[in-house]
Amino acid sequence: MGWFLLPFDNLLCIVLGISFTVGFSSLLVIVVPAVLGVSIGIRRLYMKSLLKVFEWATVRMERGAKEKNQHLYKPYSNGIIAKELSSLEQEIQELRASGTTLSSEPEFEMADIMYFCRRGVESIVDDEVTKRFSAQELESWNLLTRSNFNARHISLRLSVLWGLGLFIRYSFLLPLRVTLAASGIGLLVVLTTIVGFIPSGWTYLSEKIHLMSYRICVRSLTAIITYHNSENKPKNGGICVANHTTPIDVIILANDGCYSMVGQIHGGLIGVVQRAMVKSSPHIWFERSEVKDRHLVAERLSNHVADKTKHPILIFPEGTCINNTSVMMFKKGSFEIGCTVYPVAIKYDPRFGDAFWNSSKFGMVNYLLRMMSSWAIVCSVWYLPPMSREEGEDAVQFANRVKAAIATQGGLVDLLW
Repeated sequence: MGWFLLPFDNLLCIVLGISFTVGFSSLLVIVVPAVLGVSIGIRRLYMKSLLKVFEWATVRMERGAKEKNQHLYKPYSNGIIAKELSSLEQEIQELRASGTTLSSEPEFEMADIMYFCRRGVESIVDDEVTKRFSAQELESWNLLTRSNFNARHISLRLSVLWGLGLFIRYSFLLPLRVTLAASGIGLLVVLTTIVGFIPSGWTYLSEKIHLMSYRICVRSLTAIITYHNSENKPKNGGICVANHTTPIDVIILANDGCYSMVGQIHGGLIGVVQRAMVKSSPHIWFERSEVKDRHLVAERLSNHVADKTKHPILIFPEGTCINNTSVMMFKKGSFEIGCTVYPVAIKYDPRFGDAFWNSSKFGMVNYLLRMMSSWAIVCSVWYLPPMSREEGEDAVQFANRVKAAIATQGGLVDLLW
């Protein structure tokens, strides 16, 4: 019996050894550049390769649908209701065709009312605000089942390519990314706690630890970020405001500089991270009862920006996540303080993965798993010139002016609501 198990044991040891070697090498290639703050170009090469694969898949999908005389689903709107492009006359003709056919077509039938009733209900359900909380639709397929209707079944080649992509994303990319995320968060908690016990000179170490940890977390999402106009990066004594699409907006910005975070105190893992961070850096955490006290919040923010040695405060004035197609109304609180505001526009590329967090549909863990099982997170960040409140301008007008600048730079719709 021993002679039979020996080859199996050797094979198992070889497989485990190869897996450990590949995994350790991958971590080394990813973590070391993250610690040093350099990029060796692997992620951008990966992005260009994905684009070529997506282009081929789109062409093959359209050709396969044409050969089988199938209707290929393409979105006509970014709303909750998929609306096809048709005229008033065409839709009324369709409604009349479902009823009795008369020899002479009347100018008006009772069935015509249904068209206007349907349009009215659609306008109520799919208004300009509600559609900003649904995922952005894609014109082409990115080999994720969540972004098209059964496109993988159109041809055998597409099915094989989709299956190969599924295997790569869940058997290789997902475990690697989870390991990197755990490493980044673990290092942040442990090292910031240790630095918190150093009596003096911890600012420099704290900055390096935060940058290193956030850069590892960015690698865990295979985030490919392009920063523009770095000369306008937020400086100490100011407030950085940005449009908000996802909780990972924080690490996208913190990957390029240190910020003081503002938020409510949480429990669980987030609470552990918050308590560790505040030991080595002046973040501002509020109790649940304090968040409702606008004067207390404004006072703590004012005291923070008055100290020029502290990092700029990072705030998302929308107060909720929007699907990265528009910018909604900014809350005026952060614009009443009277300090310099540094606007930042963030725009994600949905072709590689949908970064929008629909909190009513997905929990945080589910959302992060979706992000880590996507191809990549690709985005552009623009640092806009600093802005100050003008004479005779109130906080609401100042907030709207900053919002308009962010929307224009990011190619987003500037909503009034």
